[in-house]
Amino acid sequence: MKTKKSSLTTLEQFKDKHYGKPGTQKRDELEAGYEHFKIGALIHEARLAKGLTQTELAEKVGTTKSYISKIENNIKEVRISTLQKIIETGLGGHLQLSITL
Repeated sequence: MKTKKSSLTTLEQFKDKHYGKPGTQKRDELEAGYEHFKIGALIHEARLAKGLTQTELAEKVGTTKSYISKIENNIKEVRISTLQKIIETGLGGHLQLSITL
């Protein structure tokens, strides 16, 4: 039985083609935007896993539902101190950061 050659493109191939190789300005901007998106997505996922609404999380942290929504939807950047409060006070978790050189 013959196998068909896949015409699918990997995510890395797509990014290389449309945004350039890692280290180029356009690619770096894409990756930076992804990191901001990822933070919001992680907060959203953790909030749902804890069974909290945006309003409930906001009340625990001392902010507004609107602010939590903006973070989760990548509309507003979050300060590290606020992120720590959301993770630790609001979600009962622990924030871990790393630096890669």
